[in-house]
Order: sequence, then structure tokens, then C-alpha cells
Amino acid sequence: MVFLNGQFIPEKQAFVSICDRGFQLGDGIYEVIRCYQGRPFRLGDHIERLFQSAQAIRLELPYGRDELAGFVNRLIADVTWDYADIYIQVTRGGAPRVHEFPAQIHPTVLMYVSRGQAVSPITLEQGIEAIIIPDTRGTLCNIKSVNLLPNVLARQAAAEAGAGEALFEREGIGVVEGAASNIFAVRKGVLSTGPLSPYTLPGVTRDCVLQLAKAQGLPVELEFLSREELLTADEVFITSTSKEVLAVTILAGQMIGDGRPGPITLKLASDYRSLVKRECGI
Repeated sequence: MVFLNGQFIPEKQAFVSICDRGFQLGDGIYEVIRCYQGRPFRLGDHIERLFQSAQAIRLELPYGRDELAGFVNRLIADVTWDYADIYIQVTRGGAPRVHEFPAQIHPTVLMYVSRGQAVSPITLEQGIEAIIIPDTRGTLCNIKSVNLLPNVLARQAAAEAGAGEALFEREGIGVVEGAASNIFAVRKGVLSTGPLSPYTLPGVTRDCVLQLAKAQGLPVELEFLSREELLTADEVFITSTSKEVLAVTILAGQMIGDGRPGPITLKLASDYRSLVKRECGI
């Protein structure tokens, strides 16, 4: 079953107009929520970010926060998978194809569930390789928009290089974030990640990690690091809804630290899993 514009219907009966502005113009936003044994993690935070994205593109959502949360919980009520992902996608709806907003707006709201996968134990143990590429995006990266072509091309470049992630490097600023993740580094016991800005998505997992670091008494700096600073860091890791906390052990062809996930990365990853278990009751 999927949720489409107020109705729960079988997926094969769910259709969106070819005139939908999400399809025609990329005029839409989305969220991804990880569910553990049928329980969504930080649902309220994800819905709040959806509203922030909607406000940023001047789109009034047709449902309130509690209504959306209720739809999500109803959608996953019968899900028995250990890991599942809820996708929420909202566009400005169907209208004649012109760039400016239509006079009458009827947003398209779609939600569906897909089976998720945990990061494999061997990947957690070894970490991943990442590449660094020029950031060709604009300055609306704080909006979780359906305009993901630069991210798609970045992840394809990573796949062709045998890497697990691509990090965006913005001239004059530094390495800002991954194609589908936030980036962290540990240097001399200090945890660094980029500040909230037009160049970065405000990650829900990122916020959790910063809270966990604060609880540990770990010093934190919110700053963008250069390529050289990342390559000489003691530890580097990424965070995302599906990857959680995952070490980067090879970056741009160079080994990070001793080439294994570092102690701070492993501790934050363990604490994050404990947080998930507490909040999801698993």
C-alpha cells in the first residue's frame, strides 16, 4: 500500500499526472525515515525538516505535522521487516508547464515503504572508500529537494571508482558534505563537521551524533575542512539515515589514520545504535 493525496491504495493503482511539477520541473521536496522493526526513528525531526524544506520553496503542505505522522504510522503498521524506509515526496502538483507557480496549487503528497538494509558487518569493520569531486550544485543544498542530478552523477562517479561515497568540494570553502551524507572528521581529539549553511543539508543523523558527542564531553568544532585537513585527519566518517555512522578509511586514494575505523567513530556508532534501540523500543 502507498499513501497518495489522502488515500491508502495499492501501489499498482497509484498514478501521478505527467503534468506534475515534480516530474516536469523538479518542483518538490522529500524525506526518508528509517524504521527499525516497524518503528520510525526521529519521525518528528524528519517531519519538521520536511516543513522547513516546504517553507523554503514557498509550498504550503496540505496536512499538519500530526496528520503526517499519523499517516506514516498507519503506513508501517503491518511492516515486519527489521529495516524499512519511509519515503515522503511532496510536489507543487499538476499544472500547465510554466516555470512560475500556478495560480491554483494542489500539492501531490506521496508516501511509500521500501525494504531497507543494514550496513554489513564487514563494511562496519573495514569502513568505506570515498572520492572527492568538485561541488557543481547551487546554494540551496539545505533544502531536501527532489533536484538530485548532481548527487546522482556524484554517486555514479563513486561507483565507477569502486568507492562508497563522493564528497563535494566547494572552491574557497572546503569539503562540505557527501552526495547522500554529512561528513565528520576527528583531529587531535576534536570532532569537526560543517556548520548549517546553504551548502549542507541539516542531517537528522548529524544532529544525533552532535548530541552524542556533547554527552561524551567530546570537543566539537563546526567548520568546513579543506581536502588536506581531511586527508591528514585521524578519523573520517559519514552519517546518514541509512548508513548511520560509517567510517571512511580511504579518501581520494589515501589511507585515513591507520586504515581502520577509529575509536571515536566506533564509539559514536555504538552510541547511535543504543540511541535507536532506546527510542524505538527494540
